[in-house]
Amino acid sequence: MAAEPEGRDEDDVVVHVAWAPDVLDYDFGAGHPMSPERLDLTFRLAQSLGVLDGVDLVPPAVASDALLRTVHEAEYVAAVREAGAHGTPDPERGLGTSDDPVFPAMHEASARAVGGSVEAALAVWSGRARHGVNVGGGLHHAMPGAASGFCVYNDAAVAIRALLDAGARRVAYVDTDAHHGDGVQAVFWDDPRVLTISIHETGAALFPGTGFPGEVGGPAARGYAVNVALPSRTGDEGWLRAFDAVVPDALREFAPDVVVSQHGCDAHVLDPLTRLRISVDAQRLVAVRVHELAHEVSDGRWVALGGGGYAVVDVVPRAWTHLLAVALHRPVDPTTPVPRAWLDLVQQRHGRQGPSTMGDGVTPVLRPWSSGYDPGDEVDRAIRATRAAAFPYLGLDPEA
Repeated sequence: MAAEPEGRDEDDVVVHVAWAPDVLDYDFGAGHPMSPERLDLTFRLAQSLGVLDGVDLVPPAVASDALLRTVHEAEYVAAVREAGAHGTPDPERGLGTSDDPVFPAMHEASARAVGGSVEAALAVWSGRARHGVNVGGGLHHAMPGAASGFCVYNDAAVAIRALLDAGARRVAYVDTDAHHGDGVQAVFWDDPRVLTISIHETGAALFPGTGFPGEVGGPAARGYAVNVALPSRTGDEGWLRAFDAVVPDALREFAPDVVVSQHGCDAHVLDPLTRLRISVDAQRLVAVRVHELAHEVSDGRWVALGGGGYAVVDVVPRAWTHLLAVALHRPVDPTTPVPRAWLDLVQQRHGRQGPSTMGDGVTPVLRPWSSGYDPGDEVDRAIRATRAAAFPYLGLDPEA
């Protein structure tokens, strides 16, 4: 990853991109960090750059209750319906809290996020599409019986379950959101068909307070939960080093039929809710690397989801435009100027300037794990703890 691998150049790649304006109905209200504006600005930026030229965007369907119940408890689905229809809070199920306020048609909006991810996953599995993208998904904190952390239904978990039900033998889930992918891990905790990998800011400092190296999976799936808990203030070099030290080896050993990845971009230095210090350039590079690995380990079967990200103007639109561009095999150079029309829209809506280029003006440099372990480095100690805890169960040498 020191020298960036660019995207492939097939002109005829078919990618299932989930999008329609009603995706913006997932809206907790004014002042909530999970603003739908971040999604609207993402697609407007991608369109301004020509990334979506000729791409048929697929409006996500509202997932059926039967589909939701493959992961979520029936009583919880009913509670979400009630909350959205009548404004009825249910704090015991996480509905009506400050993180997950009740809003009109909450069930339909949340189930639409699930529909988008499941449809993308099944399009990839059936061969109708090479890759699938749903940046309105990645709601990885929702639990089977409760909303959590801005997430009502867990679209990633339902999509993985749909892949397994459709015949996939092994599915790998890679999560690079600043927050631990606890909901997906919980659903597949004891299922050896699913490998969950999460690289996040330590739970000692950040919600949800989980994701430590010793969380390696249940009795039937030891080693199939892999967690890298990074120190707060970790920057590009350490973040990329953690990815390099864990993800490629684990994916190659697991040999998944499909790779599902969550690309929450709240690890960025400008994000208001976290304390990692990652650049858009490094986030783009990880998207490129996951893409490359999917082509290597799962014959290109890759489903990419959004997630967290609360720097609504400066980060999310650029990070997820890069994700779309990588998946579409149309990579955008980080030095590319942001189109004037998009900047004018930002000025009009937000009364401020937006970012001038598609990158942060940095060149991410990887210090590969093969360069040797430094016991005096906090990031190296975090990586080593993860490898020592999980790798032996996977048949991998943690000292290699």
